[in-house]
Amino acid sequence: MRRIPEHMTVNARALRNGQTDAERKVWQRISRYRPRFTRQLVVGPYIIDLACRAARLAIEFDGSQHLDAQAYDQRRTQFLSENGWTVLRFWNGDVMGNPDGVVEAILEKAAECLGGTHPQPLPFREGRKK
Repeated sequence: MRRIPEHMTVNARALRNGQTDAERKVWQRISRYRPRFTRQLVVGPYIIDLACRAARLAIEFDGSQHLDAQAYDQRRTQFLSENGWTVLRFWNGDVMGNPDGVVEAILEKAAECLGGTHPQPLPFREGRKK
């Protein structure tokens, strides 16, 4: 028995193959970072645009179609939050105008969800004796 319904897998694959310009700009920048991110992840009855499984961070890119779907987006966010996910939303216009800033915000939130880093990490090789 499949854990994810076949129609959800087909929809997620179609969304990965037909990503928006905003999703493409962010993916080109963030795909090389760790922790790993994945596109179009199925979680329950929803498909998350971009997700970091390790941090349980869901990133949604909202276009003009989301102006009329605010109740749906609220239900989606509530479902994900109840299941331990942190949700970040970005408007496509913001992504297109400042993709590097959006990626930086996503990486900062992922680090925060993972517990962050040491407030004063040691510089590389410091304290090592020769």
